[in-house]
Amino acid sequence: MLTSRFAKAAALALVPVLAFGTTAAAANQTITYKVRATALGQTADLTLDQGVDASAPATVAPGGALKVVIDPAPNTVPATGGGYTIREINTVALKLPVPANSTFVSASLSGGSGLGSTPPTVSKVGNDVVLSVKGPLKGGAAFELPTVTVNLTAGSSGTIQTKLGGTSYDAPGLTFNAVVVVIFPITAPAKAYPDPSPVLTSTTIG
Repeated sequence: MLTSRFAKAAALALVPVLAFGTTAAAANQTITYKVRATALGQTADLTLDQGVDASAPATVAPGGALKVVIDPAPNTVPATGGGYTIREINTVALKLPVPANSTFVSASLSGGSGLGSTPPTVSKVGNDVVLSVKGPLKGGAAFELPTVTVNLTAGSSGTIQTKLGGTSYDAPGLTFNAVVVVIFPITAPAKAYPDPSPVLTSTTIG
């Protein structure tokens, strides 16, 4: 069906948003995301394997400060998907839960390019650190997501483990809109979560 193909095209637009590049002191992991895109009352489910880089200290003293850094690499928004033109993606939100045995202090962004006229933001929403990119990220254009640095205070004991957000389609860790041109531009909301959700960094308190 036309609508089913369109929903799949919108889901495929997720690929560059999820892709993170390699940095020197970071452990590269492949994350499998379950993705669902919706358009015109139709849904399409996909599975995407994406690399993620994250770094944090191996140990920290009780009550000590530590940083978790995620550094995306340059990428390109696909110009087409499923045979349709991808005009843009926008309203990207990526969740990073505040780890157990730690307290959130602050989060900051640095770098980034090709992300539209509105600067990206990072903020704590509930128990998540959320990277928000309003965009638009034009189809076929190069972009680079900003580096995210999260400052934490360690608890008294235990392990601080960093993971990506999201546990289901009803509680996604990544959302955004894809604007795909069929006969006219149509916006398809997309949502995703990692399954399984591996530990990205692990810091021992003590």
